[in-house]
Amino acid sequence: MKINILATSDTHGFLFPTNYVNLKDNKPFGLLRCASCFKDQKEKMENTVTIDNGDFIEGSPLAYFIAKVKKQPSPSQISNTFNMMDYDFGVLGNHEFNYGLDYLHKAIKESDRQFLCANIIDEHNNHPLGKPYAIKNINGIKIGFLGLTTQGTTKWENPDNLKGLTFLSAADTAKKYIPEMRKQTDLNVIVYHGGIEKDEFGNPTEELNGENETYEILSNIDGIDAIVTGHQHRKIAGHLFNVPIIQVGHRGEYVGHIELDIDQKDGKYFVKNSNAELIETKDYKIDNEIAKTLLPTQNQINNWLDEPMANIQGNMEFNDSFNVRLNKNSFIQFIQEIQMTTMGVDISATALFNNEAHGFENPITMRNIITNYVYPNTLAVLEITGADLKAAIETSAKYFTAENGNITINHDYIFPKAKHYNYDMYEGIDYVINVAKPFGQRVTKLLYHGKPVVSDQKLKIALNIYRAVGGGNFTMFNASKIIKKDGRMMSQLIADYLRNHKNIKAKNNHNFKVIYEP
Repeated sequence: MKINILATSDTHGFLFPTNYVNLKDNKPFGLLRCASCFKDQKEKMENTVTIDNGDFIEGSPLAYFIAKVKKQPSPSQISNTFNMMDYDFGVLGNHEFNYGLDYLHKAIKESDRQFLCANIIDEHNNHPLGKPYAIKNINGIKIGFLGLTTQGTTKWENPDNLKGLTFLSAADTAKKYIPEMRKQTDLNVIVYHGGIEKDEFGNPTEELNGENETYEILSNIDGIDAIVTGHQHRKIAGHLFNVPIIQVGHRGEYVGHIELDIDQKDGKYFVKNSNAELIETKDYKIDNEIAKTLLPTQNQINNWLDEPMANIQGNMEFNDSFNVRLNKNSFIQFIQEIQMTTMGVDISATALFNNEAHGFENPITMRNIITNYVYPNTLAVLEITGADLKAAIETSAKYFTAENGNITINHDYIFPKAKHYNYDMYEGIDYVINVAKPFGQRVTKLLYHGKPVVSDQKLKIALNIYRAVGGGNFTMFNASKIIKKDGRMMSQLIADYLRNHKNIKAKNNHNFKVIYEP
């Protein structure tokens, strides 16, 4: 007998095949493509279990529009799409908390799939967001499904959105529940909104800070027959410690499939063989039945996205992201100036988060804002030292390497997943990065108000909250150094600024250089 698991993860509110950069996009992703894939695969397979692995509420302009513009009490359009796809189980991702607990509770209530949430507890050690696990009987085989969410959520999320909740280690929680489940089940599957922290040889591929615990789980706990992972947006299908494992990227670009070939011996069921694969959704048309229910909202979104907000004197567009990271441009300087003005400081850092960014068109619209600033970050001000600032720039400088004297991107920022968001550019200072120098010695010039920065100098810097708490291995930053916060998401903050500044001048002061000089 075969058991088939179909899974999505990290869809981030991308229902239609568009990233909203252009009005008539037809991108190779989207939950509506996954819906057609599900239907096709279910017709071919026996004994299917369908799972969503979290991060479904937030991330797209659609998700932002219904939560923040329409101010809906719940993400009903997203929930209805999942309901029409007939999922069995779901877990929560870290981004499920971005719009607050009330919004999340309503999303759970209106969803047909059963949410599993073993490692998030309240003050009374109860599980307010879902049972730890569920057992599904498939033709007499009892299969347990354990739901887990990355404990890294607490590092980045607004504490008000996590009030009363404690996030436990996924590994510790699995150690508790898998033995309990094995007394009641024949097979067990972990559904974990978290990633893989080491490669097959045990070498770290991520910071070992508890954010991703898959390797620890599989290397220490027996009785796991399959694991669905996520959070990292990696594309993985294979085996780790002989356990089939999948991770499906993001935005619905793949559906994950695990096939378990079950046999029986001495009255006990076991997995004789297993297979893991990723099914591309790009060749599937969208599910038109579901799409029809969403078109009114989609049309409202596009009208809202294209409303002019401000005019630009000059040019803030670009088509070469790497060149921007090397040489800066007027778009980056504009974002820095907004951060500094909003937070009342004169030093700022920001990243160009991915290679889909293209700067601001003229006139600037909400479409420009949301497709360039893709994360729901808020801002914080940290009081740091000159030594902290230099260490932070040295950390950013690891983004670069050189090949035959030409500056290029360090492989570690591309594999096992793209991490362009961990290279920051700085404003309010003048600095030079020499890629020919060893890591930790690349900052050859660092001036503040025209004078060299000294180690014990007190400085204030505006950062997004992910970086402010040390995200991206910026260990010189942490929550204890935060002296001020702004609760608005950056996209909202930019929009608020533009409502008060209808004419923007594009400029670039070229305050930093990235060079290669042996």
